This record gives sequence, structure tokens and C-alpha cells, in this order.
Amino acid sequence: MRSTREVQVTADDSYGRLDDDDYPAYTMGRAAEMLGTTQGFLRAIGEARLITPLRSEGGHRRYSRYQLRIAARARELVDQGTSIEAACRIVVLEDQLEEAQRINAEYRRAAESAEPPTED
Repeated sequence: MRSTREVQVTADDSYGRLDDDDYPAYTMGRAAEMLGTTQGFLRAIGEARLITPLRSEGGHRRYSRYQLRIAARARELVDQGTSIEAACRIVVLEDQLEEAQRINAEYRRAAESAEPPTED
């Protein structure tokens, strides 16, 4: 999974960051509402280390859009009867597989462009 960066925001640049998938724009309450789940679910996937929300200066959890997409996938699995721990592991493995496939495709493209043209 991508690591979440530490984000320092001032009033001058906060609006520009709203398009940033990693910007922690959502409070726990808002994130739970958007996902149609409970704050307890978000805490549970945090404890399972699927996502690590950033903390505001007051210590409140803040979530990015990227983290909400991950949480939504875990919620889908839980809604299908998968335990939270298993759902978190599945999401991590899916992400690792997607990354490996992306790297393989890059290697294939690089190898194809490095091959000399065949002579007829």
C-alpha cells in the first residue's frame, strides 16, 4: 500500500490540496457517513493496520480519499461475510498484486523498446 505522507497545510494552500488523493480532508464522522459505516469500523481497520489515518493538531483522525477507497473495499468484503481481519488482508494482497502487475507491464514495455528491430 502507498504510505501516507505527513501533510502540513496552511490557510493559503488548503484549497489547492482538495484535489490531492492523499490530503486528509475527512473527519472520522464524515468518513463513516460517506462509507455508510460506523466510526467503530474505521477504528477496527485502523487497528488492523489497513489504513493509518493522520491526526489533526487536536488528535482527531483525518482520512484521505485514497484511504476511503481502501476502507470502502474492506467494507464490501465485510458486508459479504468476511471478517475484518481477513478483509484487510485481502485488500492488502489485492493492492500488492496490482502493483506487481504494473511493474511487470513496465518491464515488458522496456524490454520491447530495447529489442532491435528484426530484419526480414
